[in-house]
Amino acid sequence: MDDRNIILVGMMATGKSTVGAILAEELDYELVDLDAVITGREGRSIADIFAEGGEQAFRSIESAVLQEMLQGERKVISTGGGAVLAPGNAEVMLEHGFVVALTASEDTIIERVSGDENRPLLAGNAANRVRSIMEQRREAYRFAHCTVDTTELNVAEVSQYILLRYRA
Repeated sequence: MDDRNIILVGMMATGKSTVGAILAEELDYELVDLDAVITGREGRSIADIFAEGGEQAFRSIESAVLQEMLQGERKVISTGGGAVLAPGNAEVMLEHGFVVALTASEDTIIERVSGDENRPLLAGNAANRVRSIMEQRREAYRFAHCTVDTTELNVAEVSQYILLRYRA
């Protein structure tokens, strides 16, 4: 049996947290939601971390927590959408597990995040911000071992596909 970590990357609202929970249960792995670990340790929301220290401060915290969480095996790690942006994070993810990029269409992401006030990068016009972020990160997730478009799939289908690839 493969004990490698599974690391989920991708844009916000592509299903990383939801799919991560299903995979962890199916495999009997530890579930690590990187944003939840960060907010628990920092004692404040992601939005507050951004407001108080800016994106750079958040990315620094995120990278340190990611490095720590990647140690060991048998974990499903659900990362934040921008976790791949810091230098070295993609490489360390590849070194410590099976990396899966979840994607979705621009319209699907906009629909999923509309009204979500817990996403500091979407302040202002959410649709325009999603388009801008998707353009900026277009190549950022290509390093993954596999990519799954979640636009037309339910979470069970996404999870089963990932498990097939992981066990191959």
